[in-house]
Amino acid sequence: MGATLGILGGGQLGRMTAMAAARLGIPCVVWTPDADSPASQVAAETIVAPWNDSQAAAVLAAKVDAVTLEFENVPLDAVRALTELVAVRPGARCLEVAQDRLLEKTFANDLGIATAPYRQVGSLDELGRAFQDIGGPAILKSRRLGYDGKGQTRLNQSGDAPLAWEEVGGVPCILEGFVPFEKEVSVIVGRGLDGACRAYDVMENHHENHILRRTLAPAAISPAVASQAQEIGARLASALDLVGLLAVEFFLLEDGTLMVNEIAPRPHNSGHWTIDACTVSQFEQLVRAVVDLPLGDPQRHSDAEMLNLLGNEASMVSDSLSQPGTCVHLYGKSEARAGRKMGHITMLRPRT
Repeated sequence: MGATLGILGGGQLGRMTAMAAARLGIPCVVWTPDADSPASQVAAETIVAPWNDSQAAAVLAAKVDAVTLEFENVPLDAVRALTELVAVRPGARCLEVAQDRLLEKTFANDLGIATAPYRQVGSLDELGRAFQDIGGPAILKSRRLGYDGKGQTRLNQSGDAPLAWEEVGGVPCILEGFVPFEKEVSVIVGRGLDGACRAYDVMENHHENHILRRTLAPAAISPAVASQAQEIGARLASALDLVGLLAVEFFLLEDGTLMVNEIAPRPHNSGHWTIDACTVSQFEQLVRAVVDLPLGDPQRHSDAEMLNLLGNEASMVSDSLSQPGTCVHLYGKSEARAGRKMGHITMLRPRT
């Protein structure tokens, strides 16, 4: 294709992006602060340097035609500086919104898209007032850097506020009202430079201890709800002027109402099944969008169930390797820790 792609971040999402790019003949250069990262094992080249290293930014920009990212917590200043040297897709505006839960929810609400009720919290006194407004139970979440249940805690009554504030670390937060949802679902939308959007089938997600455990594709929801989720994903991506992928997590209420929970401008764990069940995976779609190739067909050819392998489970996949319709993906991480995502298994079934 004649292009070279830069990837910010060296985790498993960068690894699978680099592998998808290689299918298209596109070499990848990974910039990561971590040595021996999963992505570095499959990339053409790796730059190991901290995010504030301006020389590393210049070296990367000189080697690639465009840059994308595999996680949204790259410092904004680093992305803005890199943007002066090379196209970064998605850009700093997308990251600014996705990195901050307050901006994220305000952005959705400004578009008329529903979220759980929330209040900004900057002190213990503000937390007390916010709890009086929203009521319990409620979830206190740090505005920035939380994932897989980190940086959040539950309040059932007003007396829980001091301990909750201490647990989250006394950082800027939001207090989010508890939503009695029926299902958690998500959608992934690819958006190209020309503004074209292509959405994958909506998937149903099951969590354990705040970590995604299992994803079913397609979700067991009505066609109308699925279409609405895809439309919301496209609206958010377009409003952000995003180029790349946008993953949108929803709460689905019993009455069919969809509430946006979180957005992520990158490949998403709930979309890993697309590698094996779709002609064009979420990772290839990202590459296509960022290097300005036509977006691919996101339709699935099979139903799928994706199971995350956590901790030591990745060392016990020998039986899965012999199961028909089962695809094993290991991420090459050197250390297994409790709750750490070490790989995933996708089980394919005939499309229904």
